[in-house]
Amino acid sequence: MLHLLYLVAFTVIAFLAIGNLLRSLFTVSMDSQRRYSHPGSSSTDWGQSPLMASRSRYKSVPHPELLDETGNPINEPLLVMRSMSVDDARERLDALFNSSPGTPTERQEEG
Repeated sequence: MLHLLYLVAFTVIAFLAIGNLLRSLFTVSMDSQRRYSHPGSSSTDWGQSPLMASRSRYKSVPHPELLDETGNPINEPLLVMRSMSVDDARERLDALFNSSPGTPTERQEEG
């Protein structure tokens, strides 16, 4: 009898989880297809309901790292990688290691 109770409970939980997953997917797909109105245009221009228009009234603010000193969006890549040889990378790592405090060369000079 206890096995039957577990089976029913986990079946109900599985249906609730799948229902929640489908509801979330539907919500995400609707949000991705939502058209945002331009400042100054009304919500009826885009065919939005008043509820959707009230949500899109708030202008999204970009992250501060995506803005320059004057507050304008940056139009350049944020990560630029330069290729370098293995020997160059080894030399730079060795220089960093040797310049750090407590390196073995300092200990040998002291003793």
